[in-house]
Amino acid sequence: MKVAELVEKLELEILGGEQGLDQEISGGYTSDLLSDVMGKAQSGMIWITLQTHKNVMAIASLKELSAIVLVNGARPEADMLAQSGTEGIPVLSTLESTFEISGRIYNILKG
Repeated sequence: MKVAELVEKLELEILGGEQGLDQEISGGYTSDLLSDVMGKAQSGMIWITLQTHKNVMAIASLKELSAIVLVNGARPEADMLAQSGTEGIPVLSTLESTFEISGRIYNILKG
């Protein structure tokens, strides 16, 4: 499934990195601990987090993640948003909690 399809199904808000909406999603990873994501997330995954700083983009780029979903209506810091455009990694937002959106994404990807 492409990032754009997931955005449409879940009515996610696109905050940046629009050029990456055609990337394929291979799975998902939910964590707010950056070292955990570095160690366990795999290329093509979508990352669900409440972290909103530039280091998130550095890890997403390093791990070749498909997109980042910010939960609870979180908004990215300006430098994170700028890096999103540079890297072409979409930053998406939802008002849902981490638990809720993780479950919904799981059901869509595995359904």
